[in-house]
Amino acid sequence: MLRLVWLRSTAEWKAVPKRPELNLYARAIQCLAKREYSRAELRARLLTQVESGSNVDEVLDELENRGRLSDSRVVEQTLRIRRSRFGMQRIAFELRQKGIDEKLVCEAMPELKDSELEVARGVWQKKFGVFPEDDREKARQIRFLQSRGFAQDVIFKVLRGI
Repeated sequence: MLRLVWLRSTAEWKAVPKRPELNLYARAIQCLAKREYSRAELRARLLTQVESGSNVDEVLDELENRGRLSDSRVVEQTLRIRRSRFGMQRIAFELRQKGIDEKLVCEAMPELKDSELEVARGVWQKKFGVFPEDDREKARQIRFLQSRGFAQDVIFKVLRGI
């Protein structure tokens, strides 16, 4: 099969052969080279690229055996990236959305809970910086912190200045 490619140097279209189709293992490696995927995410992505559910699970097992696919690394990466902007509830929700096992999510929670108050203060300080003067402003700040996944008790501590 051919595909059309625009050549800038000659300002014309040229027909070039298409790249050969990658096998399933190579596609999985290509995805993992860009970012960490959980097993469930990568399985869903690979299933969209194959005609039938041929040997997707075998490929995923092979990747796990070789250490290229790891749900615990996905948890670590998500915590590292999201910790400075989001609360414990939001991060736990995102991990569950990625198909991470509940056991791994629960293991990550104590680490998040320890720094929840200081992270919430930092997020609040960056967005608002001043305590609310009326109920409307207080409700707005509470909604913002809730949308970031912080717990109610943490939000009220931040707004009280504790």
